[in-house]
Amino acid sequence: MGVNKSIPKVDGMGLILGKPVFTDDMAPRDSLIVKVLRSPYAHGKILEIDTHIAEALPGIKCIFTYKNIRDTTFSRAGQGYPEPSPYDHKILNQVVRYIGDPIAVVAGSTEKVVDIAISKIRVKYDLYDSVLDFEDAKDNKTIVHDEDVTRSMFEIGHFPEKNIAASYEMEIGSVEDTLRKCDVVYEGRYYTQAQSHSMAEPHTSVAYMDQQDRLNIISSTQTPFHLRRIIGRNLDIPLSRIRVLKPRIGGGYGGKQAIHGEFFTSLVTLKTGLPSKMIYSRKEVFEATYTRHAMRIDMKIGSDKSGNIKAIDMKVLSNTGAYGEHALTVLMVAGAKSLPLYNKVEAVAFSGDVVYTNLTPAGAFRGYGAVQGNFALESSIDELAGLLDMDPVEIRRKNMINEGETSKIFEVMGEGKEGSAMTVESCKLNECLDLCVEKLDYYNPKKRISSDPNKIKGLGIAIAMQGSGIPYIDMGAAVLKLNDDGFFNLLVGATDLGTGSDTILAQIAAETLMVPVESIIVYSSDTDLTPYDTGAYASSTTYISGHSVRIACENMIYEIIKEGKRYFNSDYVTFDGEMIKCEDSSISLKELSTILFYSEDQKQLVSSGSYVGTSSAPPYMVGGAEIEIDKRTGHIDLINYVAAVDCGNVINPNLAKIQVEGALVQGLGMTLYEEVNYTELGRNFNNSFLRYNVPTRMEISDMDISFVDSYEPSGPYGAKSVGEIGIDTPPAAIANAIKDALGIRFNRLPIKSEMVWKEIKRM
Repeated sequence: MGVNKSIPKVDGMGLILGKPVFTDDMAPRDSLIVKVLRSPYAHGKILEIDTHIAEALPGIKCIFTYKNIRDTTFSRAGQGYPEPSPYDHKILNQVVRYIGDPIAVVAGSTEKVVDIAISKIRVKYDLYDSVLDFEDAKDNKTIVHDEDVTRSMFEIGHFPEKNIAASYEMEIGSVEDTLRKCDVVYEGRYYTQAQSHSMAEPHTSVAYMDQQDRLNIISSTQTPFHLRRIIGRNLDIPLSRIRVLKPRIGGGYGGKQAIHGEFFTSLVTLKTGLPSKMIYSRKEVFEATYTRHAMRIDMKIGSDKSGNIKAIDMKVLSNTGAYGEHALTVLMVAGAKSLPLYNKVEAVAFSGDVVYTNLTPAGAFRGYGAVQGNFALESSIDELAGLLDMDPVEIRRKNMINEGETSKIFEVMGEGKEGSAMTVESCKLNECLDLCVEKLDYYNPKKRISSDPNKIKGLGIAIAMQGSGIPYIDMGAAVLKLNDDGFFNLLVGATDLGTGSDTILAQIAAETLMVPVESIIVYSSDTDLTPYDTGAYASSTTYISGHSVRIACENMIYEIIKEGKRYFNSDYVTFDGEMIKCEDSSISLKELSTILFYSEDQKQLVSSGSYVGTSSAPPYMVGGAEIEIDKRTGHIDLINYVAAVDCGNVINPNLAKIQVEGALVQGLGMTLYEEVNYTELGRNFNNSFLRYNVPTRMEISDMDISFVDSYEPSGPYGAKSVGEIGIDTPPAAIANAIKDALGIRFNRLPIKSEMVWKEIKRM
């Protein structure tokens, strides 16, 4: 009925016609304009802040500084509660920790008067030394969080006095002893950079008081329920007095999995009683929201002469910037979603520190640590293969995880029930590898010969895994109601970011109820009207929220049959999606629903379902890059990228393909183009799309995306996640292709043409 069909998005035609409304479109016409004065310094303390002239301007309604708001410390991260992130942030603080830190909130009737007011605020600072190099942050004499008392909700390795936001270590077996016994050991150091999310819609929030004097927040958020909780706790408002509504979002990629401007609009509306809105400028998005965590990763891998990998050691240093949102979890995912790929090792170790610096905070970003870890691991696997004079494909085939197997890492790092490790019930890495090799024509020598004598070609591959939600933490719920005329309303807390999750959940509902997708009307992401959902992150929506929809629909079938039994006065009743049958008699769902609404015993059939994952079924992928390098300029041309994906049973092949395509493009940007650059004083100087390079259609040639036949028993209708897996392989696959072409290993991202040109000149 619903799954395995490439139906258009349920809001697709509306998008084409420009009908969906975004956050700013829903703002009341008379909304106050809210803007923020931000710190021009990377580190210091406010000695004086004078707002008198600004407050006296006609049209200025209120100004907030650290002096006149509630002094609470919290985490902005929209993730489970209690959060595995340090409480190290304040709404407004006397201490500034990066260029862009908010120091004053100004609200006025027009944008012009607000801009003038901001220019009239006078601030004196006591400037401190800054920590700008994350490799020098640990135990630095300058302490980023020296003035405030920070804390963690539970043990996360939080040592702010050492500039450590979070830390973690684990070891299975003895890596040192095992490496000593190995015939071949490879050691390498890899660097990944800060990357900007570059979503089309900037962070936007609207606030207003309704007729019941409740605070209503409209926000381009990925986590409406977490937003409500964090706002309520830190503004001391009962959650019953807050409603959060998410309209259409113009992209998130993890960047909207946190609280940003919502605090400021809420403060203004609560103070004035008037509606307010804040739309981040593109400069603010770059400078004052989130980046990807930059990392340094040290690798050691040892094997015997036959290529049997015996030990892996991964050590990570991660830069969380000024605040520690997602610090621990991104660090752990770097290991947890990469190291289990090679589960036949005798010993494995993973450790890392996440350090504070006086730079833009890092946070959630598609790939969430896995892409950084995969770059280091999969580059190292190729290097080990080179030392062994072994085919990079075959060393992977020999050592990678297979269906029905497990990894001790699953147990140690939280991917299984206490005392046991998760068993992989679906893993088609072998099939993905075969398909990728075939489509790349990997073993054809002609594929590595360029028709241009000034150019050279290369091929590279990488394998990857991700997850499907966070076990025992992520929860989704759904409510279903049957209407007269036989159609259904599906209410879900799940957040559609433009990914098409409303469509996917409608398809799951239609499949379960055995009705056309057109019979399912979806309403999502309203904390008053829809049931709870942790939000759109961790590749959880299809897997977690999909199960909740399935359960709600199964419960609805039970209710329909129950009413059919009452109607026919018989216990022998069936339902096939269209007709309720009893022996030779039948009644249509349309007729029965109308009777339920308009008979003497009027009744609304409503059902619900909720689901908490107990495992995180990994999707798998093999990525293959075919590149051509111009030896005169170092320019890298990606001729073709082959992606073979195991995401279980594909609910909507077209939407799944679009997800992989988008993730691949972001991975390509991370590999070759994108990085957040700072001046020696800590100012982001490529803070616009004129200076920040993202790949365009001109840089993207062919993408060959295939889904292998797979079925995940723990997933709804055999499905696993697909939202993040596509971003993981491009960095390593392209770096491996460059090594194949030039014999040079580039271990720092992005790999720019000038870097390649310099190395070619040294050859």
